[in-house]
Amino acid sequence: MPRGLDIDTSLTKAENFQKGQVLLIDKPLEWTSFDVVKKIRYLIKIKKIGHAGTLDPLATGLLILCTGKRTKSIEQFMADEKEYTGSFTLGQVTDSYDLESEPTDPVDISHLSEDQIKETTAQFTGEIEQVPPMHSAIKVDGKRLYKLARKGKSIELKSRTVTILEFEIVKLDLPRVEFRVVCSKGTYIRSLASDFGKVLGVGAHLSALRRTRIGEQSVDDAWKLPDFIDYVKSLENELPSPQN
Repeated sequence: MPRGLDIDTSLTKAENFQKGQVLLIDKPLEWTSFDVVKKIRYLIKIKKIGHAGTLDPLATGLLILCTGKRTKSIEQFMADEKEYTGSFTLGQVTDSYDLESEPTDPVDISHLSEDQIKETTAQFTGEIEQVPPMHSAIKVDGKRLYKLARKGKSIELKSRTVTILEFEIVKLDLPRVEFRVVCSKGTYIRSLASDFGKVLGVGAHLSALRRTRIGEQSVDDAWKLPDFIDYVKSLENELPSPQN
């Protein structure tokens, strides 16, 4: 059984989740983080549930959910370092820095060498300044940036300091560049992809992303969402009904 679910069979399902659980979920592609929270909230019949760090719809991987009294742990998980794997596509940019919007203005990348691409990672290791993408869940004056971006509006955003602890190129299949990144809270991998392409002079966008770790919690220990749904439904028959 994946980690993050400690069922006490002397309690009902609702009582277990009210008592507090930390759930490790492998978020599916095209689900929003809120979609996962909403689904599980309905499934376990409890209002007090939240997640520790948003994943974009086009990203997959580890999403930590906390229920009941364990929601106090959310800030702690959010502060932990994160590990991601994925790919950049060089020579094409998008408005959203990923595939939420269509790639435009293809640029020839044939002059780039493998060494040049790999050596560029050094410029993005350590403390760096990064501007969040307009297509993000950050709020400005109470409004989500991605909602403004979808209306064609743009706001000048201030850069923020983030830390890239590790950044390596694991495979080159140009124009696709596969990577692994370990970073601090608040890092946008989409912005990293865009900035990486700018330094190379050809542009880039994020073409795939998977969060593999948050602190000591690994996606290898996470529930696939359909399996978690089936497991919780099975508890209906295993746990006793509330006593009158």
